[in-house]
Amino acid sequence: MKKIICSLLFLAMTFSSTLQAQENITYQTPPQEILQLADAELPPVISTDRKAENSFLSYKSRYKTIQELSEPELKLAGLRINPITNINSRELFSEKITFYDLKTSQEKTISGLPTIGRFSNQSWNKNQTKYAVTNTTDKGVELWIIDVKTLVAKKVYEDKLNANLGSPYSWTSDNEIIVNVIPASRKELINTANAVATGPTVSVSDGKEAQNRTYQDLLKNKNDEFNFEQLALSELVKINIETGNKNKWKDQGMYTNISTSPDGKYILINEIKKPFSYIVTYYRFPSTETVYDSNGKLIKEVDQQELQEVVPKGFASTTKGKRNLYWRADKPSTLYWVQALDEGDANKPAEYRDAVYQLNAPFNGNSELLVKVKDRYRGIIWGNNDIALVRDSWYNSRSESYYLFNPSNSTQQPIRFFERNTQDAYNNPGNFVTDENEFGYNVLYINKDKLMLTGEGISPEGILPFVDEFDIKTQKTNRLWRAKKSNDLEAIVRVIDPKKGIILEQIQSKTNYPNLYVRDIYKKKSAPKQVTFRKNPFEAMNNVSKELITYKRADGVELSGTLYLPPNYDKKKKEKLPMLMWAYPREFKDAATAGQVTTSENQFTSPSYGGPVFWALRGYAILDNAAFPIIGEGKEEPNDTFIPQLVANAKAAIDAVNALGYIDTKRVAVGGHSYGAFMTANLLSHSNLFAAGIARSGAYNRTLTPFGFQSEQRNYWEAPEVYNTMSPFMNADKMKTPLLLIHGDADNNTGTFPMQSERYFNALKGLGATTRFVLLPKESHGYSAKENVLHVLWEQDQWLEKYVKNKKD
Repeated sequence: MKKIICSLLFLAMTFSSTLQAQENITYQTPPQEILQLADAELPPVISTDRKAENSFLSYKSRYKTIQELSEPELKLAGLRINPITNINSRELFSEKITFYDLKTSQEKTISGLPTIGRFSNQSWNKNQTKYAVTNTTDKGVELWIIDVKTLVAKKVYEDKLNANLGSPYSWTSDNEIIVNVIPASRKELINTANAVATGPTVSVSDGKEAQNRTYQDLLKNKNDEFNFEQLALSELVKINIETGNKNKWKDQGMYTNISTSPDGKYILINEIKKPFSYIVTYYRFPSTETVYDSNGKLIKEVDQQELQEVVPKGFASTTKGKRNLYWRADKPSTLYWVQALDEGDANKPAEYRDAVYQLNAPFNGNSELLVKVKDRYRGIIWGNNDIALVRDSWYNSRSESYYLFNPSNSTQQPIRFFERNTQDAYNNPGNFVTDENEFGYNVLYINKDKLMLTGEGISPEGILPFVDEFDIKTQKTNRLWRAKKSNDLEAIVRVIDPKKGIILEQIQSKTNYPNLYVRDIYKKKSAPKQVTFRKNPFEAMNNVSKELITYKRADGVELSGTLYLPPNYDKKKKEKLPMLMWAYPREFKDAATAGQVTTSENQFTSPSYGGPVFWALRGYAILDNAAFPIIGEGKEEPNDTFIPQLVANAKAAIDAVNALGYIDTKRVAVGGHSYGAFMTANLLSHSNLFAAGIARSGAYNRTLTPFGFQSEQRNYWEAPEVYNTMSPFMNADKMKTPLLLIHGDADNNTGTFPMQSERYFNALKGLGATTRFVLLPKESHGYSAKENVLHVLWEQDQWLEKYVKNKKD
């Protein structure tokens, strides 16, 4: 009885207390060393055509402003909508768009396009002669089309587009486009803040298990339902780009995806239906898939999905009905889809899990089985009548494989190949190369009996991308080209001409910003031609030492991390530095793949608020991306030994840097974001390795995410010991190390409600721990307002200076 009373007193103290000793603080900015990096202008983002001849440059500000984040916002069914402009309220717009000629390396302005705008939703038409882009005004979203040859832009629709469910337009041909337009009949939205309730909100369960993750921004009542429907409704209008003619194509509906058949004769439309749900987001609401001809005439409803509140447990489970309904890229107008053979339940035994079916135009016949796969379908690449590839995977075993099959003969046994562990980066065969067919769709590049693969090239020797030839008859590969080991990091962006061996590459180094190059892989002695010349905006980092270090955990697991040392640090004198370690735990099913090195020290160092490298300029050693594998081999789950593995990873990292002679082990801090914040709180609770910690936007009480979190598939009632042991909140009494908690007050990430940090802070404060809680106005899971981001950097710097660099014994 005494124990129960004490527990009740503790809960009362924790949950009913207010945040005491609050500071009335205005926005602060970090020291100049950090500010010069955090506020540096970003180089433009580039969008190139298939031939790497023409491109567009998009200039973005690094941050939004707190004023922008404070614009009207409705949170409905997993969406965040600005009800005035009718677009995602968190959209990070481009402010300027220019044309860049990749052949001459000349940048040119675009006539007619607003000089300064809020641009988004950019895309090429099929033959890449035109480029579409939306511009958001104070009133709404408008559509502009840029002619690639003349570089003249014209507005083809005023600011009445509906971008609340995604891109508000779809190319149907090179000269025609369908736009989602706000209906004139849209009703006035309900002001839910002032609405008078007409009754309670009642949810019921019919006895079926509905083990859903803890989604946020869900519908809560009938007023939310009404507002969601009004904001989702669109009329469809078809525009002829050449003539400017606009014709209403379809009456209002809640349209999400619109796709045109390769021959342009048919259009497939996905439409959300009622009833809505209060426990899942909009993409699991009921829906229909309907085929129309190009004139808008109804051809056939090909699928009807019910509300998906109940899905079998497990990451390898899926829905019962049709899914991934789309057009075959190699046929004029043939639909295909996937359907589970095990009712979508990964817990049921089955010889085959999924099957792919097709239905030919005019869609009034019976569907045809194409191929069955052993595990869960993960994608298909069409080739021709005789050759196609399908991929499957199984989450529980982290395995995947490809199948080579004949889409014209379902009785011909598929050939299974490339079976591997999905986490085995060293043996990743790469991706099959596609080429444009007569319809403008991408299909397998087939050269007689050979296919082509490109790979990232992660290996024990480093990251060395490659191009391979694949023999269809033998399923063997032959290497055509591989990057040479150097101080540069290369990555294949696209194969421009597979027959000639022309590829588009991105090349970067520690101090050279990533730029694009064109390479002929068959001319091995010739250097690639540089076609973009974006400059390094972070030159203050040039004298920072950067090195990839490898080391071992006590149980022999190979680990790695990227070590940064302050500018001009003398490695011979070895001054003892304070250190900041930043990490994010990842789950593995075997030690071998967990120990693989998947990063390169030659990657360009691009500081962002999300990482720790700023503090190299403040006199700290930085261990970034420190490997924190959590391994569960065989029937053991990784989280069964989460805490001891976490501590072992941290100790190994500190010991490795200490062995180099660079750090003072009594002045080491650890930090992380999201699951990295969860890691940080656990490390401070279960070890005495650190002087302080920084935890941003984390979850600290796993009982608040009872139906799984991260890669944990078991629910709380199946593994209560795991949930409780892993929860820093349950171990708040063990916290003796200063911890800085930061959270956005509008966090919409699954499981990381702001309440997680609020309750954890209250528990720590109630138990006498040294802690500080910073709640950022208007911020989501990632932070975007300049004022908030710079303040976060200031908070972190102040914390590190006080409790790490100038730590008092």
